[in-house]
Amino acid sequence: MTELIRLLTELCAIDGVSGDESRVAEYVCNTVSALGYTPKTDRLGNVAVFVKGESSEKLRMIDAHTDEVGFIVTSVTEGGLIKLAPVGGFDPRIVPGKRIRITGRKGRVPAVIGICPVHIADGADNVQGVTALYADMGAKSAEEAKEYVRVGDYAAFATAPELFGNGYFKAKAIDDRIGCAVMLRHLQNGLVPAYDTVFSFSTREEIGGAGVKGACFSIDPDEAIVLEGTTAADIPGASGVKRVCLQNGGVVVNFKDSTIYDAGITRTLRELADANGIKWQSKQIIAGGTNAGSIIPARAGIACGGLSVPARYIHSPASTAALADCEAMLRLSALWLKNR
Repeated sequence: MTELIRLLTELCAIDGVSGDESRVAEYVCNTVSALGYTPKTDRLGNVAVFVKGESSEKLRMIDAHTDEVGFIVTSVTEGGLIKLAPVGGFDPRIVPGKRIRITGRKGRVPAVIGICPVHIADGADNVQGVTALYADMGAKSAEEAKEYVRVGDYAAFATAPELFGNGYFKAKAIDDRIGCAVMLRHLQNGLVPAYDTVFSFSTREEIGGAGVKGACFSIDPDEAIVLEGTTAADIPGASGVKRVCLQNGGVVVNFKDSTIYDAGITRTLRELADANGIKWQSKQIIAGGTNAGSIIPARAGIACGGLSVPARYIHSPASTAALADCEAMLRLSALWLKNR
């Protein structure tokens, strides 16, 4: 296991649903502090790490978000079952029967998301909206459940990260703990960037990018790149452009999704990849979005590029990534940071 994948494994094991990212931030702060850096945490929970560059002519930012999709508790039934609402976007079909962890007043509480049994369900019961589902934590009553869980508590999928197959990794929250792991690896390596750079570990991307909006106002960079996980649909049932991007096809160099990335930074990323033998690709469908959509219009405007690792089954209890694509992101982002 490489050091990058070790970091990714530890990060994916942490629960950090949007709005409840403090444990991820704590891991980041402890890791960078041990390396001699001074992390700063703002009111929204963003962690910023300043790294002195070879030049102070401009200030760069490299950003990855710390949050993941999950649930928030909305009520507790008389029988002790937990009603949930989604946090972030995911397909309700992936939810029934999945194990989750609710972070409550006494720590993490294991639970399972229930659904009407197939033996008695009619067609309408089989695929329900997320808000129609419930979590079963094994409580006999509302009073018992409320000793551990309250309205407003967060819940994350309970999935153990692990290597599998020939060069693959699976876990919850690869989107976007892979970006966080890459940035931490740069800091471990003592990377000296071409320009003064702030490493931004931002919050709330999955619910609209509120975290990085605040970070941009305090950091005020001249240019930035975001590191992300993105949809790979190279699976049976998807063909042509609907495959979006391919695992083991290289790091994705973003050019357009919900926003348009800076043409100059995009060109530089592609040229650096070509010149250094780094495999890269473009997404074939213009869909989704990243923190770039919040960064670009911030303050007086910020030039922003993006790199993404293709992830199958994104926003699910277990997405997958190819180790080669993760290493490609690590190499290309380092080259950009050192490029003038």
